Amino acid sequence: MSETPRKCVAEAIGTFMLIFIGAGSIITDKLFHGAGLLPIALAHGLALSIGVSATMNVSGGHLNPAVTIAALATGRIDLKNAIAYIISQIAGATIGGFLLLTIYTSIPGGHDAIVATGLGTPAPGAGVTPMTAFLVEIALTFLLAFAIFGTAVDKRAPKIGGFGIGLMIAGDILLGGPISGASMNPARTLGPAIAGGVWTAHWVYWAGPIIGALIAAFLYDYVIMEPEKK
Repeated sequence: MSETPRKCVAEAIGTFMLIFIGAGSIITDKLFHGAGLLPIALAHGLALSIGVSATMNVSGGHLNPAVTIAALATGRIDLKNAIAYIISQIAGATIGGFLLLTIYTSIPGGHDAIVATGLGTPAPGAGVTPMTAFLVEIALTFLLAFAIFGTAVDKRAPKIGGFGIGLMIAGDILLGGPISGASMNPARTLGPAIAGGVWTAHWVYWAGPIIGALIAAFLYDYVIMEPEKK
């Protein structure tokens, strides 16, 4: 297998991992009356930690169209590969969404849990306006992308794999989960949305993460990172 297809397969599998474990934890929590936000945050964080660590030496472990767009904007990936990455991420996320739909519809009470959670699709919380959710997604993704640059992209970064990135995801969800759904990732929203048919304020989950990731990427690249270390 040539280099680009190998990278695309890694991106698809890593993104599938995030959606299957992350969105699945939300449905499971609802179905089995779980402990709520903390285990959901941990599930997302652990899935992303492992997904990034498992793919970073193959594809860079983007697993997120917003991260890929930030990499493109800062010259770390070319347009052809960026498009291939994003298509692969969406494919992995969509497969994850449909597999969750298949599994939970076969479990007693699963259909009701799917309806109640929108198949784990991020959406603004009760009484939260799309604009507020948009601002939260910008802030959360800014922090995520900053963590990515500081722990994985910067050549001076500690060799901790995706662990720091996963911790940032978990922390972001603990704060933003009840407000915006704490997606921070267009594919994280799109995959379950395609499978479950929930499109509430969908623009928020593209515009917010992309803007947040770009701000963090440019700030880190041009202010924090030493020119010779890029």
